[in-house]
Amino acid sequence: MAVSDSKPVPAKLLNAAPPYGHAIVNEKWRGSTLVQSLKGSVKTIFEEELGVVDFCLSNKTCVLYVTESDLVAGSGHRRKIARFRNANSGLQGIVIVEKTHLSEQYFSGLQKFVVFELGLTLLPVSSPAEAAQLIGQLVLGENKENPFRRKSVSRLLEPVVLNLVQQIPGVGKVKAMLLLQTFPSIYELSGASVDELEPIVGQSTAQNITAFFHNQFT
Repeated sequence: MAVSDSKPVPAKLLNAAPPYGHAIVNEKWRGSTLVQSLKGSVKTIFEEELGVVDFCLSNKTCVLYVTESDLVAGSGHRRKIARFRNANSGLQGIVIVEKTHLSEQYFSGLQKFVVFELGLTLLPVSSPAEAAQLIGQLVLGENKENPFRRKSVSRLLEPVVLNLVQQIPGVGKVKAMLLLQTFPSIYELSGASVDELEPIVGQSTAQNITAFFHNQFT
């Protein structure tokens, strides 16, 4: 049965955390290379009624997977990502994107859209097998001995976040690292005032940062 992308995730699924080592997977991925690569590390529970969501993990985390072909085909994936964000308000949304030699030219624009505009987490992978490895890390990092899963995700994200922050005029790697020590997420950095930023990077760069977030996408 086909599943509408616009259908919200049922509350019963969002409130039911999979057991350790398991992930709830959208039925459309059954038999795919991605799911085949998960075998041996993650146990899958298939569900038809996930809507636009591809994977549900513990701690109210949902994953959307954007393939190389999705990225190259046109703008449809952006509408899908926006629906993903809107359908999962209050949850942590992670977007995994295939960044290959074919899709690389579209990746920078998608980074800005996903992270800056929508406030979602974005993780690039080179193949379905690498995506499966990443999902496995996220799933297996959610055990009772490691309750601070969000911190482990932040470590996975660090190169991506650093790259994005360095796109702000006047912000190099050193300043980006200093900023992320104080404002550990793009969301927090985007909401910082000039007065909060100035002691870290100086007045001129602080003004660049606030202008970047408030004017970049107008």
